[in-house]
Amino acid sequence: MKSFLVTFLLPLTIFAQTSIEKGKTYIDSKQFAKAEQELSAYVTYHSANLEAIELLGDAYGHQKKWDEAAAEYKKLVNTKPNTANYHYKLGGALGMKALSVSKISALGIIGDVKSSFLKAAELDPNHIEARWALVELYMQLPGIIGGSKSKSLKYANELENLSKVDGYLAKGYIYEYDNEPELAEEYYLKAIKVGGSLTCYDKLTALYEKEKQPEKAVSNLEAAQIKHQRNSLHYQIGKVCADYNVQLDKGERCLKVYIQNYSAKDGVPKAWANYRLAQIYKHKQDITNAKKYIDLAIAELPSIDVFKTFKQGL
Repeated sequence: MKSFLVTFLLPLTIFAQTSIEKGKTYIDSKQFAKAEQELSAYVTYHSANLEAIELLGDAYGHQKKWDEAAAEYKKLVNTKPNTANYHYKLGGALGMKALSVSKISALGIIGDVKSSFLKAAELDPNHIEARWALVELYMQLPGIIGGSKSKSLKYANELENLSKVDGYLAKGYIYEYDNEPELAEEYYLKAIKVGGSLTCYDKLTALYEKEKQPEKAVSNLEAAQIKHQRNSLHYQIGKVCADYNVQLDKGERCLKVYIQNYSAKDGVPKAWANYRLAQIYKHKQDITNAKKYIDLAIAELPSIDVFKTFKQGL
């Protein structure tokens, strides 16, 4: 009898491993519809497999099917209510749903979003993502329905105790959101000093651009380039120079380096670098080169309206 059961159950075990691994592979390769199909079929007959349920929720979430994702995560929460990450994922799905519906409809969801994130933070004192979610939630909610800068700062302080970089970035976010750019700059600079990741530099660059401080943005991008040696930063420098009509020679050099060293991993197509060069040449009143580079941009991406509009204005 024992050998019969082993023989009978073995194919089911192989099927389970195959379906779950396939689902993971599809998600990793961004084939979310295929992941959904694979995992949904499996979960129908294996409703107690929490790993498969979580992956199915993830597949739904990647497709912005927030109701379906929340339904799967609720199954996880109901089965294991003391698992912080299940509450966090449920809060995330509900939060994204709240952003996709009317403000009136969102009011009926926000309470569940908040309670899910709070429960995740309570269950796991080291859960960084849940605390980040609470920092953003309390800043973005109007005060009348629970928004609170002081509560946001409370979770930013908790983040700082867990990770200096996350704490500084969270405080930078809070002060930027609250229109206190000097304090935001201070904390983003602290994040760069302690961590120095591209994310830290990007946050500060975005702040400088928002505050119409292109010279500072360029200097920050140059510092990031020295530290990280990423070709994509050449494009970012050129973009700022072109957008704000500053340091045009530097912008021209950086964009040409970007084009020369371009590879798919750089992200921004060469057409956009050619467009930025056209902008720079227009600022320099070199219309011949401006036409040359906008034509190159259009040849590569002919459907981009901003390229056509720019050419019409030459």
